[in-house]
Amino acid sequence: MVRRQLFLSSLFFLTTVILYAQQINNTISLNSNWQFRQTATTEWMAATVPGTVHTDLMAAGKIEDPYYRLNERAVQWIDKVNWEYRTNFNMNMDEIARQHISLVFEGLDTYADVYVNEQLVFKADNMFITWKADVKKYLKTGENQVRILFTSPVLKGMEKQELFGYPLPASNDQSEAGGMGKNQVSIFTRKAGYHFGWDWGPRLVTSGIWRPVYFETWDDARINNLQIVQKSIVKTSANLLAEVELEAPGNNLILNLNLLVNGIKVASTPVKTSSGIIKQTIPFSIQNPKRWWPNGLGEQPLYTITAELAVSGKLIDSESENIGLRTINLVRKPDAKGNGESFYFEVNGRPVFAKGANYIPNDVFLPRVKPETYEFIVKSAADANMNMLRVWGGGVYESDLFYDLCDKYGIMVWQDFMFACSMYPGDVDFLNSIRQEAEDNVKRLRNHACMALWCGNNEIETAWAQGHEERGWGWKQNYNPQQRETIWKAYDTIFHHILPAVVAANTDNQPYWHSSPSAGMGKLASDVNNSGDMHYWGVWHGQQPFSDFRKYKARFMSEYGFQSFPEFNSVKKYTLPQDWNIESEVMASHQRSGIGNLRIRQYMEQDYQIPSDFEQLLYVGQLLQADAIKMALKTHRSDMPYCMGSLYWQINDCWPVASWSGIDYYGKWKALHYFAKEACKNQIINVVIENGKLSIQGVSDLVVKTPAVVRLNLMDFNGLSLWSRPVKVTLPSNGSAVIYSIDLKELPLNYREKEVVLTVTLAIGTKETDQAFVYFAKPKDLKLPDPGIKTRISDKGDHLAIEITSQKLCKNLMLISDNTDVQFSDNFFDMQPGEVRTVTCPKTIRWEDFEKGFRTLHLKQTMK
Repeated sequence: MVRRQLFLSSLFFLTTVILYAQQINNTISLNSNWQFRQTATTEWMAATVPGTVHTDLMAAGKIEDPYYRLNERAVQWIDKVNWEYRTNFNMNMDEIARQHISLVFEGLDTYADVYVNEQLVFKADNMFITWKADVKKYLKTGENQVRILFTSPVLKGMEKQELFGYPLPASNDQSEAGGMGKNQVSIFTRKAGYHFGWDWGPRLVTSGIWRPVYFETWDDARINNLQIVQKSIVKTSANLLAEVELEAPGNNLILNLNLLVNGIKVASTPVKTSSGIIKQTIPFSIQNPKRWWPNGLGEQPLYTITAELAVSGKLIDSESENIGLRTINLVRKPDAKGNGESFYFEVNGRPVFAKGANYIPNDVFLPRVKPETYEFIVKSAADANMNMLRVWGGGVYESDLFYDLCDKYGIMVWQDFMFACSMYPGDVDFLNSIRQEAEDNVKRLRNHACMALWCGNNEIETAWAQGHEERGWGWKQNYNPQQRETIWKAYDTIFHHILPAVVAANTDNQPYWHSSPSAGMGKLASDVNNSGDMHYWGVWHGQQPFSDFRKYKARFMSEYGFQSFPEFNSVKKYTLPQDWNIESEVMASHQRSGIGNLRIRQYMEQDYQIPSDFEQLLYVGQLLQADAIKMALKTHRSDMPYCMGSLYWQINDCWPVASWSGIDYYGKWKALHYFAKEACKNQIINVVIENGKLSIQGVSDLVVKTPAVVRLNLMDFNGLSLWSRPVKVTLPSNGSAVIYSIDLKELPLNYREKEVVLTVTLAIGTKETDQAFVYFAKPKDLKLPDPGIKTRISDKGDHLAIEITSQKLCKNLMLISDNTDVQFSDNFFDMQPGEVRTVTCPKTIRWEDFEKGFRTLHLKQTMK
């Protein structure tokens, strides 16, 4: 049994693993030749595995794309009927002769009765579990069949709700859109919550074989699992333990267990088997270890650890894991002054400010997320100078590839268990299923260098607010005392007992946090937390001004956000021209936070002129979102070391929609992501105007103090300098400090606040590392000139270079490519009068065709 690894340190090691797979030959793929049908019908159609019913129906021409316009509404019948899948396959005599043959489904969605040659093998009921069973006795030489009956998850949920006796809270379950009335039954099924709808996603309740299926064949013994425990790491050596779980049904078999690091054997031990599961521990060391660091703080070297199992010199099984040598601790300790408790991640002994975003699944139809999409999203996080993503609890435990990529790019992972914004039943079968789900996924993911935290759930503690009648989301008031006791007992059992016990028993002391947000066990989160983590939604849901990001301080800000629309070229992919109004039925349907489009407009009119042109409105909406999140990120970083984390909601989308994302469904970076790239650099300045003063805060994630120069230049929009000043400063070590301040009265504004800009430039040595454009009036009040933008495009072989010249001040220049989707190296930026800037993008079409479809948009064009 070889677990396929994606990123090995050299071609030699990759070749070695492939040779092992060929030599051992323990797996037989079963991902082809599938058919499906609606039960009780006669038409069998071709199916793709891994896949879903919805995508198979689309491929068969039975339904239209649910993401286009209002098509989602027409496919709500799919989740209320049962579906059947089957495949016929051949097994030869050598395959049948193996002592053990297990049928393995890495993912079944969700209620699935599995038959082999019409013999029931098992009944699956959890999307997040790897289902397997020994099926040797059901198989024969020649043709065989596997058949799966998928039962409707919503009808099954209705049955479970009736047995339970009353509904449970499930705020985001869009049951009415699915024709289910008030029956929000998603919580009775261990299935991705967002499939039932969310405030950024559609209601498309899938079924299907959503991850690979195969046979595992083996003789004598096999390796079930390999865990690497890092005991200690010093400069000269890293001391580790390999904990190998073996299965050997026969007695008195002498095995040889070898351990390899990057293909070189470092340890070996004999194993005498007894019937059943055997756990063998092998100590080993790595000399002169190279440490794994989060993005921006160092490199991400990985070591391939391989356990080989042999009998009489014959290799019979192998298991490999890629690891990074590092320590990651969650530090929660009281302040010296007794003002609360810290909440930060310490990596390799040093505190690290967590910069990043929340992550949701990349599609509702998970099997069609391609490897390049995963790489694009994770690399986009790294390219934006992030070092953490929070895998949110209403989606799925992601594919191995996602975590491999986080290892590769230095992105720490805050991993929620899959529970969000709901209460759950607590019957024995349900709890046992949760325990198995947790064990499966903790064991699968624990060896990844990126794993920083396991979190029990998203927002449930604060929503229920046990013991605080005046707090919460109004859930508990709908239940009598006995029902409340039953519901809370299930919560307490799952999040305070089962999940932390699984993490403690199956990881190398990885931290567990029971709920997000929380001020600590038994302490509810609020907007004035001095411990734990916070979700701050005063901006957006509370309609508070952006400046309140500076008012509400947190130890670790794990959620906050602001919405925007996709750009016009993205909107055109799921709409028709008659839909190009944010109040149209189609645009409203692709906005799942009911008041969202109106809320964007309400905020926009405070700071911007609202364009009448649809494309310009989308553009200004992106600027508005980017302004909000940039202020939040810079503010949180300026609160170091009191605040040590800022994860905005959200980095990506699962379908084309107006949402809080910084990257839209089609992979286009919004203005937010470009702004986040600047705000998350290791060393930045944050300029704040408050109480008649202008203050410049210097922020650094580096461990040394850094001498620097800040250059201030006040100019009019034509480029005439009115005042300038260079200031020698020192950036703090791994922290924040005010490095310069000035009374606004000292600046020669002369009642020209609407016509001037202050540029603040941070220079370290000869390199300009950060720059801020500071305006003294709201964008809607600025007297912006026509900047006189000129561009020249050059073909550089594999990329295009766009030279941009601005004669006068240009605010928020957007580069647009109509003929091909490209990502620009920079976008939505301000330009000084006379500035010349070069931006690049990949060359995906001929230079001539790109130039015909290239254009720009800037804020002046949106103003009356």
